[in-house]
This record gives sequence, structure tokens and C-alpha cells, in this order.
Amino acid sequence: MLAACDPQAIKELEEGVSTEADVVQRFGQPERVWSEAGGAKTFEYNRQPEGMRNYMITIGPDGKMSALRQVLTPENFRRVQPGMGVEDVRRMLGKPARQVPYQLKNEVVWTWKFLEPPSETKAFNVIFSTDYRVLRTEVGPDPDGPDMRGGG
Repeated sequence: MLAACDPQAIKELEEGVSTEADVVQRFGQPERVWSEAGGAKTFEYNRQPEGMRNYMITIGPDGKMSALRQVLTPENFRRVQPGMGVEDVRRMLGKPARQVPYQLKNEVVWTWKFLEPPSETKAFNVIFSTDYRVLRTEVGPDPDGPDMRGGG
């Protein structure tokens, strides 16, 4: 339900003008707060597993919003590279929709659901080793989508 309010909240916020209090009033408390250089901080707002977006909102040292980004994008997916650590990926994409360990393969798969224009739901998967370093990435169908349901 909160994700449905996001477009309105985004319209009401302005970079360089809106304050930390304005952000919290419209988006609520962040899932996580990341410290940035120079005293800035980034609020992580996850909309997984139901939503198709995650937001990172940066608050400058002056207490004003300096950036609002929807981070589940092809550009960010391309930035995920083999060898990266789990915290680097989390910081870039936010909390995943699911985390599934595959013990026989010695892998852990994190999945983010996203919207591929114009309206196709997909999944971005990051496959980690057991020491939580990126092995590889892949894009596939939404694990909760109609194509993935059994039946007959």
C-alpha cells in the first residue's frame, strides 16, 4: 500500500529544499541509514517483495534532501560485478525481495523484482558465494509472476 503513495510523495519533495523531516513525513522511517562522506546520509526505502522499486534518498550535512533515486535500474544492475561484497550490493540496490541459499551449489541467490518498460515484471538475481562475494548476475522472469506458477 505504501508503494502506491510513492509517486505523490516524490512530487511533494524537492532536492535542495525538502528537509529530512519532510522525507520522513512522506516516506516514513527508512529501512536502513547509510553514512556518507562529509556528514551526509542515505535513507534506504525498500518496496520489495510486493513492489518493483527501491529508493535511496540522500540527506546532505545541511539536513536538506540532495538526491532521490529509484535504484532498481539497468544501469545499477550493470554496476554489480563479480567479487563485490554483499554490503556493496545492498547499498546499491537496497534490500532484496528474497534470499535463497542453495547449499549443494554453495551459492546464495538474492532477488529483486523490478519493472521492465513498459510494464513487464522481471527479476534481477545476484548469485553470491558462501562468503557473500558476487559470482554472477542474471535477469529472469518474476518469481511470483504468472509464468512461474504451476498448474494444470
